[in-house]
Amino acid sequence: MIETIVRKQYNELAAVYDLRWKSYIANTLSFLKTWAEISSTDIVLDVACGTGEFERLLLAEYSSQQIVGVDISDKMLAIAQKKCSAYPQVSFETASASSLPFDSNSFDVIVSANSFHHFNHPLTALKEMRRVLKPDGKVIILDWCRDYLLCQICDILLKAFDSAHQQCYTQNEFHRLLEDGNLAVSRTTRIRFGVVWGLMVATASLKE
Repeated sequence: MIETIVRKQYNELAAVYDLRWKSYIANTLSFLKTWAEISSTDIVLDVACGTGEFERLLLAEYSSQQIVGVDISDKMLAIAQKKCSAYPQVSFETASASSLPFDSNSFDVIVSANSFHHFNHPLTALKEMRRVLKPDGKVIILDWCRDYLLCQICDILLKAFDSAHQQCYTQNEFHRLLEDGNLAVSRTTRIRFGVVWGLMVATASLKE
């Protein structure tokens, strides 16, 4: 099962993940935080939260922010829990993006960063995000974009050599998935981080 492979890979990476990807994490998550425009009263769900760096960024601005992070890697979550141990309103759970253990209409904002290319059931994940989103809430997803040449090359190489990688999407393909998940894209862009990394971000809400 793909999730078993991803879990094993990230459990092995957990101890060095923040240091190895320090610049990439800082740049992409700072951009996401600015883009997302999360208010202090929003209840936030972070899907595939990793080591909790996005939570740390949010809490640096609003120390009372209510956040739930989910990930399939226990060891990544252990690091996240340690980072946020001083904040009782922040919690972490082991869960798949395709099966979120929450009631419907629970969250004001759902974010997912740098993870969508790992989802082996992306449409199921989007439908789950839609289910747990409040009627006036928003979903923000940031991920690699196959419209960039170097990302196309990375996608080909990773498919050949990294069994945890599923696929990168073009911006149009990504938007179609969001639409198929009954989410309406309200804001979107593509952005480069350095020479290699070309990403896309989209904010979506429930279709009327």
